[in-house]
Amino acid sequence: MPRPNSVTLRFLAEPSQVNFGGKVHGGAVMKWLDQAGYACAAGWTGQYCVTAWVGAIRFLRPIAVGELVEVGARLIHTGRTSMQIAVDVYAGPPTSAEHHRAGHCVMTFVAVDPEGRPAPVPPWQPETPVDLALDEYARRLMEMRASLDREIEERLRWLDQQRPAVTGRG
Repeated sequence: MPRPNSVTLRFLAEPSQVNFGGKVHGGAVMKWLDQAGYACAAGWTGQYCVTAWVGAIRFLRPIAVGELVEVGARLIHTGRTSMQIAVDVYAGPPTSAEHHRAGHCVMTFVAVDPEGRPAPVPPWQPETPVDLALDEYARRLMEMRASLDREIEERLRWLDQQRPAVTGRG
């Protein structure tokens, strides 16, 4: 049986998820993104996976209590022990077929063995034009992330050098 390379979660936005502005709290949406991403990664690998990176979460429109929420996660690239998962959130009235994109992100998950060490991931080969475009999107994001990581590390080293030494309390 082929491994599933996508998953969709559907549920109603609940009153317990409301922020002070009366819409679903961004933290609830971030939890949904992580849950759908994990379900997709674990389904593909058949093993436990951990979130290693979440990139550029985009909140595109608010989600109201009572809306039907659909969180779709799709594998878009595999490495040796990691995989890139694109996650999209759609929401709209449960009485309508018209739902709008409410959020998007790309996440990196790493498969881990029972001892918690990175484990090999089954390779995924893009076949359709959409798969090929998503794989290229994932590769570009990985390059940008690596460049950003280098810049952040350089800046943190510089900041650490500027920090005064901590002395004991007097």
